[in-house]
Amino acid sequence: MRLLLDALAAERSEWRHGYDLMKATGLMSGTLYPLLMRMTEQGLVEAEWREPAQPGRPARHAYRLTSAGVALARELAGDAQGTSLRGALA
Repeated sequence: MRLLLDALAAERSEWRHGYDLMKATGLMSGTLYPLLMRMTEQGLVEAEWREPAQPGRPARHAYRLTSAGVALARELAGDAQGTSLRGALA
């Protein structure tokens, strides 16, 4: 989850597609998408359908951090002792 938070926080105002996030984090789709869904349910990430830039391409989900997600990313980035995410999200 930290990898994903870092990747989204790097360009926090930009909408990012799952494939881009997979390349940025090294996470496989079976890990990335469940994390994105959980983070969306927790209010850390917002998701929306984006229309394709080119005709004939499918619409895709795009993701970006919410203000709560940005706050958590900052908190964890400043955490020199390595507090677990589970404790931070409880």
